[in-house]
Amino acid sequence: MSGNPRTVRAGRRTLEVHRPDKVLFPATAGCPAYTKADLVGHYRAVARFMLPHLRGRPLMLERRPDGLDGPVFMQKNTPAYYPDWITRAEVAKEDGTVTHTVCDDTATLVYLADQACLTPHRWLSRARAPERPDLMIFDLDPSGDDFAPVREAARLLGTLLDELGLPAALMTTGSRGLHVTVRLDGRCGFDEVREFARDTAGLLVAGHPDRFTTAARKKDRGERLYLDVQRNGYAQTAVAPYAVRARPGAPVAVPLSWDQLDDPALGPRRWTVADAVDQARTRPWSGLPARGRALGPARRRLDALRD
Repeated sequence: MSGNPRTVRAGRRTLEVHRPDKVLFPATAGCPAYTKADLVGHYRAVARFMLPHLRGRPLMLERRPDGLDGPVFMQKNTPAYYPDWITRAEVAKEDGTVTHTVCDDTATLVYLADQACLTPHRWLSRARAPERPDLMIFDLDPSGDDFAPVREAARLLGTLLDELGLPAALMTTGSRGLHVTVRLDGRCGFDEVREFARDTAGLLVAGHPDRFTTAARKKDRGERLYLDVQRNGYAQTAVAPYAVRARPGAPVAVPLSWDQLDDPALGPRRWTVADAVDQARTRPWSGLPARGRALGPARRRLDALRD
């Protein structure tokens, strides 16, 4: 038995959480078990920090109704039974369209948690302009569990982006590495953004070929850290800030300030559903510009550095 439904308040709505005592994250060495009620509690707690990063964006929902040990469903289409008040976005795909869920409010976030959506993955563009990304993401993916190369890559990439006039945001993935994100003005298409990200990563690799790589095939990377820019494509997604990851211990993808790279306790799974809201309350991205940057001036600076 996983308990009777519980009623929770989420913004202006009241929702039922079904089977709240259902264990989604079994206990492991050093980590307690976490239930659906814990998942809902996390998303209610971080909603005001998380929603600005979700509003207006199509989502891919990673659902695990039976927890980590059960099957996983990567849900794109919004089921017909979802409430009418949840926002939808119909966007083009190769052979037609798909209607994605959009999370615009706390009630939607809680509803999705009740559906055992552990992780919302967001588009890098918004539903109103799906072919014009307003985010560019570099995924720093290490070859092993050593976090030192990730710190080094983040520092070097952050310095390079700053030199290009692109303020960048840093985030743990809750998995293995870090994401470095740049806010854009949404005037360029995905091809141009991906090419810029690829050239930026390539410049970093050219300076440190023994430590970093842009090789897509694992067999070609060796022990080098992979600078992954493939998320910068139409309909590709990236884990949202403050999203829970489907890994033991319920780790959370958490925004960082750049000086936190010096914290010896930092790791990709440093925060969990038990304490991620504490980091959120520090507002680590508060110093970033509110408006996205144009790529034109940055491209000219990048080309000058590559010559």
